[in-house]
Amino acid sequence: MQAIVLPGPGEPFVMEERPDPKAGPGEAVARVLACGSGLTIQHTRIGRNHGANYPIIIGHEITAEIVETGAGVNNLKVGDPVTCYFYLDCGHCKWCLNNRPTLCSNLAGHVGRQIDGGYAEYIKMPERNYIKIPESLDWMGRPAEVGVIADALATPYKVIQRAQIVPIDTIAVIGAGGGLGIHMVMMAHWARARVIAVDVVPEKLEKCREIGASETVNASDGKMVEALMDLTDGQGVDVVVDFVSNEKTLTDGVRSLGRGGRLATLGGGGAKIPFEAVGGELSSKELNIMGSRYCTRQEVSDTLEIVARGDVWPLVTEKYGFNVGDAELVHERLEKGEVMGRAAIMVAG
Repeated sequence: MQAIVLPGPGEPFVMEERPDPKAGPGEAVARVLACGSGLTIQHTRIGRNHGANYPIIIGHEITAEIVETGAGVNNLKVGDPVTCYFYLDCGHCKWCLNNRPTLCSNLAGHVGRQIDGGYAEYIKMPERNYIKIPESLDWMGRPAEVGVIADALATPYKVIQRAQIVPIDTIAVIGAGGGLGIHMVMMAHWARARVIAVDVVPEKLEKCREIGASETVNASDGKMVEALMDLTDGQGVDVVVDFVSNEKTLTDGVRSLGRGGRLATLGGGGAKIPFEAVGGELSSKELNIMGSRYCTRQEVSDTLEIVARGDVWPLVTEKYGFNVGDAELVHERLEKGEVMGRAAIMVAG
């Protein structure tokens, strides 16, 4: 098979001819149609994620079709359309048994980081890492869009559950123009909340309005708190979802919350968590601060069904060929924050 391989962190991609993978016990092999390109795998490309097994084939937002199953595989058959569950969780620790696999005590890593991922003609994974795609989704005609559902839309769907977002809530999404942020706007609108999109790029804010934001805030002037307070008549927002999560956005996010507000942080800003600066508000307003990452298998399946019934549709604005030059280009654009929504590599043409 042909595969776009990342030799090491920050190194140029290389197209390699590799043997077609063979399914072992408990595994299946699938033919990849398309693979989404987002900031998560760009982190791996650059080396911001520790522990990747270089050389590695990155990518996990796939649309694929099962071509082979190994011994003991009972829930998949040749021809099944599938996508990927990103975490290599154990399935039997207390967190997995509590349906919180992102907290798995025995986590073996991630698809496209510890085992080869979707930038290849074929992918081999454990059976439990495949999730079937509803037949009602046009997975053959729209593989790029269908592939990104399992992360770009399912991760925001998890936030809706975790932050207990309800229709009467007002939600501020910080970093709303990013690949996850713009889908958070979409999903919060689907949940019938009032959505305020916060970003620093006017074109991205305009797109947020198109997909469901009631209002937008350009935070480039550093006055996000004042703007959100003005839009809520001084009451503050009910929920802040922060995809940037640096010292300023987290501090300002807390200060933008009203009584009983919730802040969910999903970003990788890497800065010191500065909540001592707003400690009084944490108690006086009875605020909830929570982390959130990825989702459960059921949340992926739920999101696929939500898309299948026509409630939402993922935003894929850039599609690239299955070659090294295009892979380099899309990752350069991801690093610069120039991709609106999601991009995808069209592996099968």
